[in-house]
Amino acid sequence: MGYEWATAARSDEAARFGTEAFYASLGRAFVTMCAVVPALFLIEAIDIALGPGTLDLAGGIIPRSAEGIDGILFSPFLHDGWEHLYGNAVPLILLGTFVLAGGARRFIWSTVVIMAVAGVGVWFIGDPNTVVVGASGVIFGYLGLLLTRGLVERSWWHFAVAGFIGLLYWYQLFNVLPTDQRISWQGHLLGLLGGVVAAVVFRRR
Repeated sequence: MGYEWATAARSDEAARFGTEAFYASLGRAFVTMCAVVPALFLIEAIDIALGPGTLDLAGGIIPRSAEGIDGILFSPFLHDGWEHLYGNAVPLILLGTFVLAGGARRFIWSTVVIMAVAGVGVWFIGDPNTVVVGASGVIFGYLGLLLTRGLVERSWWHFAVAGFIGLLYWYQLFNVLPTDQRISWQGHLLGLLGGVVAAVVFRRR
């Protein structure tokens, strides 16, 4: 009982803005996300070495195709070239840092929910003549998670962070609409929805 109480106390301290535990948690999360992104660059380098698009075709989501259903798991780790990856790298680090700072277990399960909602949704309603890859759905999911977490947990800190990053990348928010055939707006919109669901399901009691 004492161990559980101490663990809960440390978790609450890490979630409280301005405390030493809060900044330590934020720092660890930033270092972790900075280690994740180079792995995505390595995967893209392997894809190019094998022949551009080889891994994308093998691991991307092909809507309503049995061959493309495994992309629900693999597609967030794949990108259509360096420019696509560069565009996702910085927001992934920023948003991922603040989501991970809320707790590793919540981060992992929230990411699973976001990937599932976005991936399954794209597989069902996406264009069957496309191959969908990229971490954009997860990024939009993290944005939706932080905004919703700010509301359901009454945390102005999470809400302010999501709002600030939303202002930095406001032009990307239009990608939840079918404005560009090259962009999977379904993945963005469903990722955002997945983030809302994760924030509610895994909220602090």
